[in-house]
Amino acid sequence: MAPVPVAPNPPGDPALHLRFDSPEQAVYLALWRSYDRLRGVEEEFFARWDLTAQQYNVLRLLQARGGEPLATQQLAQRMISRAPDITRMVDKLERRGLAERSGSVDDRRTVLVGITSAGLQLLDELAGPVQAMHRAQAGHLSCPEMRALCVLLERVREPHEAESSGWRRGTFPDMFAAASAAQERSQE
Repeated sequence: MAPVPVAPNPPGDPALHLRFDSPEQAVYLALWRSYDRLRGVEEEFFARWDLTAQQYNVLRLLQARGGEPLATQQLAQRMISRAPDITRMVDKLERRGLAERSGSVDDRRTVLVGITSAGLQLLDELAGPVQAMHRAQAGHLSCPEMRALCVLLERVREPHEAESSGWRRGTFPDMFAAASAAQERSQE
């Protein structure tokens, strides 16, 4: 298949011509480039709190448990991106007093992780700034555009998601209906 031109020459560099081998490659590289740009914003943001996005994800997952600890293996499975060394990540959170470990009464091999009051306090402190960061990342899109993008991304991920994943199809629609209505009210 002949390469498919998908982007004009960037300003200031007429010699550079972006071409891809297939539409699928163009999609993949567009996703990768978008992730890289958005991740840069995220890394800079979380660095102000000496956190990584994955550590923040761990804290949010623990917060959602309502005080109930979670086994490290389950925690790793629920994360947005794979964390091959969940133990080291929990070590860092524990050293900062944001998370704590305990042993399972049922299975001595299982290590449980819970969030501390300091971890909850940090999440409270981060709530507004995180929302502002996400608005900076994607707030230029309308609610219908964001919903359409999420639906398309779900379709891209679908064959690669485990059946038990909470990221399977249909995760987002209700949230966008409420957000669209609020966006419409604010424009009146």
